[in-house]
Amino acid sequence: MKLKDVCIKGTSNIRQKDVNDSGRYPVYGAAGPVGFMNSFQYDEPYVGVVKDGAGIGRATYLPSNSSIIGTMQALIPKKNVLPKYLYYAVSSMHLEKYYSGATIPHIYFKNYKHERFVLVSKKEQEQIIWRFSLLEKMISNKQQQLLKLDELIKARFVEMFGDPVLNSKKYPEKALANYINFITSGSRGWSKYLTPKGKAWFLTIKNVKNSHIAINNIQSVEPPDSKEAQRTKVKEGDLLISITADLGRTGVVSSDIASHGTYINQHLTCIRLDTEFINPVYASYFLESVAGKRQFNSKNQNGVKAGLNFDAIKSLKIIIPPIKKQNSFVSFVRQVDKSKFENIVYLNKTLSSKILSQIGDVIRD
Repeated sequence: MKLKDVCIKGTSNIRQKDVNDSGRYPVYGAAGPVGFMNSFQYDEPYVGVVKDGAGIGRATYLPSNSSIIGTMQALIPKKNVLPKYLYYAVSSMHLEKYYSGATIPHIYFKNYKHERFVLVSKKEQEQIIWRFSLLEKMISNKQQQLLKLDELIKARFVEMFGDPVLNSKKYPEKALANYINFITSGSRGWSKYLTPKGKAWFLTIKNVKNSHIAINNIQSVEPPDSKEAQRTKVKEGDLLISITADLGRTGVVSSDIASHGTYINQHLTCIRLDTEFINPVYASYFLESVAGKRQFNSKNQNGVKAGLNFDAIKSLKIIIPPIKKQNSFVSFVRQVDKSKFENIVYLNKTLSSKILSQIGDVIRD
């Protein structure tokens, strides 16, 4: 079946400022609930698709008696499909490939309404929904374990280095500029070099999170042979910092990422530190702490539209414990990361294959 045969599109002109905290019915945006209103658009469950901006193409299953803001598209199921089955089908389609627009990407229902998928009987749909609900519960449990491992690292950081805001262990505190050997940002104009079969990787803010760099949903690029392109190529141990959206998010480039040949866009700044004094992983966790985030926010001079220049980044203050102690903390992080990696592998492979082997990959045929 084609997508247009099982649903109709719904639109919205609700703006963020139209919602509040006192209404009866929830209103949803790209990141989830954004507020409430005293009326609602849809009285039955439906699928919300991000049609503008960050997260474009991502599908969300939304409840009855709710609404969406204008950056979302509603897919309202017809009688031949169950809402949750429609959600699973749409989630498998990777609708982001239909985007257009350089500054603010967007997608239209008219472009992806011909996407095909397998429509089984209502009874089979119910069985598939039930099996995938089991998968979602197991995934949720694993994600909770990952959160606890993140909390363990943060607790270990405070145990070893004290409260980073108060500098309770009285370590030297100096500007980051004292330890920067190299600093650069990505450049604009990469979009024309992005390709599904590119020879190199291309990092954006979405790949950098919680002192790590994730390679899921990573883009590929065919880099031009230019000095500017080489300037934006990262190396192992480089510290990446987001300087626009999600200001101050950090990650350290690993050997496998660097060996693939990896470049960054203009929303990331790359710092190469003097590792005789600072371990970049330690620096990343410090900058992700409350002490680091406060500095990022205080140095943001652009209000709602976040942005930091090189001088602002260089002026960031960082606590400098003995390098041996930093390295000891990083060894602990590596051990915890190993446990996290095992959980992620289980999430991505074991759980999915367990469910799909029982029902067959009917949604994507």
